[in-house]
Amino acid sequence: MKRDGTDRRTLLKAGFAAPIAWQAPPAMAASPDGALFDPDTLFADVRIYAEAGNKQSGGAGDRWTADWTANRLGAAGFAVERQAFEVPWFEASLCTLTIGDLAIPSTAQPLAVPTPPDGLSAPLRLAETAGRLDGAIALVRLPHRRWSSLLEPAARAPIADAIARGAAAVILVTTGPTGEALLLNAPADKPLADRPIVLLAPKRAAPAIEAARHGGQATLRLTGHGGRRIAENIVGRRRVSAGRWIIVSTPRSGWTDCAGERGPGIAIWLALARWAPRAFPRHNLLFVCNSGHEYENLGAAHLVEAIAPPPGESDFWLHLGANAATRDWQEIPGRLLPLPSADSHRFLMTSPDLVEPARRIFKGQPGIEMAYPSGEGAAGELAEVVRAGYPRHAGIFGAHRHHHAATDDLSTVAAEPLAATARGFRDLLTAAIPADR
Repeated sequence: MKRDGTDRRTLLKAGFAAPIAWQAPPAMAASPDGALFDPDTLFADVRIYAEAGNKQSGGAGDRWTADWTANRLGAAGFAVERQAFEVPWFEASLCTLTIGDLAIPSTAQPLAVPTPPDGLSAPLRLAETAGRLDGAIALVRLPHRRWSSLLEPAARAPIADAIARGAAAVILVTTGPTGEALLLNAPADKPLADRPIVLLAPKRAAPAIEAARHGGQATLRLTGHGGRRIAENIVGRRRVSAGRWIIVSTPRSGWTDCAGERGPGIAIWLALARWAPRAFPRHNLLFVCNSGHEYENLGAAHLVEAIAPPPGESDFWLHLGANAATRDWQEIPGRLLPLPSADSHRFLMTSPDLVEPARRIFKGQPGIEMAYPSGEGAAGELAEVVRAGYPRHAGIFGAHRHHHAATDDLSTVAAEPLAATARGFRDLLTAAIPADR
């Protein structure tokens, strides 16, 4: 195992940043506040984020995006610092399941446990069948869902059961809307099990399922290299003497390009960073863009522990999580057809005092028109905020149809619902912080 040695200078020399503009959008300097929340302005930032490529924590795309967001915060008048922490990484050189002459491309589920270089050859067995699985490669078929975390009981339990019954490795079929393999968030400290766990796209799973029905022989090969590397939270501060704090946070990292999962939250966060200093001149502002999200909110945990002001000094925390404003799709057999509206599988949760204002502000917006009190079950990084005791807060989170899939590209975002959502959060901040405070 080794550390990833690619630095930013090497990345830029390689031309990675060439197609992406580092400077702020042309309208930044003197535009009216309304222009900040224009569909074209917001979508342009989603495009830049998407073009940065894969966003795995501490990797090339995540590092570029860290520098880009830091640059944008500085241009908006914030003092910028970086909170560094270690994350694991793994790059697979080979990940296949071979049945006879058929080699099926598969995906390593982090934190990866490789097979021997020559692979693991064993009978392939369906995990839902009764009895021992000693030495077998167990095939676990997850039910249809927009999967997100390896710690979800419906994912974790059948893996643990298969290993307890002696399976030498687990193939996980992540059944979801796209038919793609869905990478699952995982703890950063150690693998879920000491056996290889590999993801198989549902659209490629039929031959493996048929072989597993009959206990056919298969060979699983998972090789690669990895180790630990540095990821960073980007922290922007604007201090006012004796002012109380407004905090706005958003995750930056994820398993794929994350255009829909992360892009809308990033774009709204950037717009609010340009708007908030004029809107709240008597407040301290903390704008944070976290890495480490796919390792069960690792960056957010570091932020709350060491960077965020005490809850008693804070007037409001807004968190912009996954699927803040992603395109909806019609699901038909074998295809997804794009819609111009927002995916309703997103949740808006607030502290109790803000539920009714939020419902008025987001009226008519799919999914978030019905805000809920966070005590009913906040998820993702918003849960870290609630657990830390910040009394007044709001956050959005969800999972769109391409969530955690390689297909989460720019096509998953539509500009108009993005702008409507951004204006809603601008208005929620205004409602949460009265002008006389």
